Amino acid sequence: METLTEFGLKIVSIFEAVMGMDFVSEIIPMLIMWAIGGLLIYLAIAKDMEPTLLLPMGFGTILVNLPLALTAGVISEHGAIEVLYNAGVSNELFPLLLFIGIGAMIDFGPLLSNPKLMIFGAAAQFGIFFTLFVASLFFPINEAASIAIIGAADGPTSIFVASELGSQYIGAIIVAAYSYMALVPIVQPPVIKLLTTKKERRIRMKYEGKSVSKRTRILFPIVVSIIAGVVAPSSAVLIGFLMFGNLIRECGVLDSLSETAQKVLANLITILLGITVARNMNAEAFLKKETALILGLGLVAFIVDTAGGVLFAKLLNLFLPEGKKFNPMIGAAGISAFPMSSRVVHKLGLEEDNQNFLLMHATGVNVSGQVASVIAGGMILNFFGN
Repeated sequence: METLTEFGLKIVSIFEAVMGMDFVSEIIPMLIMWAIGGLLIYLAIAKDMEPTLLLPMGFGTILVNLPLALTAGVISEHGAIEVLYNAGVSNELFPLLLFIGIGAMIDFGPLLSNPKLMIFGAAAQFGIFFTLFVASLFFPINEAASIAIIGAADGPTSIFVASELGSQYIGAIIVAAYSYMALVPIVQPPVIKLLTTKKERRIRMKYEGKSVSKRTRILFPIVVSIIAGVVAPSSAVLIGFLMFGNLIRECGVLDSLSETAQKVLANLITILLGITVARNMNAEAFLKKETALILGLGLVAFIVDTAGGVLFAKLLNLFLPEGKKFNPMIGAAGISAFPMSSRVVHKLGLEEDNQNFLLMHATGVNVSGQVASVIAGGMILNFFGN
């Protein structure tokens, strides 16, 4: 009677014979990647975590790790995913087109009615540069810069910067960026509560609700594009596409195009982007110790960004009189995860005081963080791009 070990070895040999692959070096990594793809699909469907991206990314991960993927028209030189990758990701086209849709979704009204909120969007980018320093201890500087931008909590910017800098870990960077965006309601509240007192979380902020003229709304994307292009030239294309989408929204004569950009264009590009970036999630490229380190550094960037915004608000409060102080929680909304972060801050405010409505203030900070993260990405490219 054969032992359990002998039976196991027989099963392994059958696997190797049928699939023409080595069990340890090829089949096990393939099964692990299938499990990772399945996990992404599960999170998308069961947990509703960035489903428009994680679901196609999860399915694409399984697809590119099929035994004959290289020779079956998937990721061979002229395979479907390889062609899409070269057409939309390696040349940064898909992220830029997605920015048009994102720009069309954003209402900058809360920020324009209270422009001083923009300083929090800038303060919340500290985690990017802190993580750049830490990551440079483990990776070459272009890889460190690509990893640091995860802290922007902005998937398209992460893809654009990592592609532009030629990162070999783009798959891990994209998974980290979008995973932490989806985990905003889980990651941010503990950090915010750790850094604030109950009294601070109960600070009420009066919303003046100043009306913003149509002229101001139209001029804003144009002026921001010009300023960003002068200050950080590498951000011009990123901020330009984002602001072009917003201009379509605000001009008032392109409503059908605005709706198309927000829904059809954004959804279509997201689907293509999700399944295409999986090209970099084959077992050989993804199953490395560096992947775990990137995920850890991405979390550090995300946490430090959140903390930076909160602590900056606390610093300003030292110089402000009672009645004029900021609720420091709104500083956490300075990351680019729009609109999730502003909703998290609003919910935390209501938990402490059911009459403390922070949504408009947090939204103003949140949209400023969207702009600031793109400019930060441009600065990274200015310093470390070719």
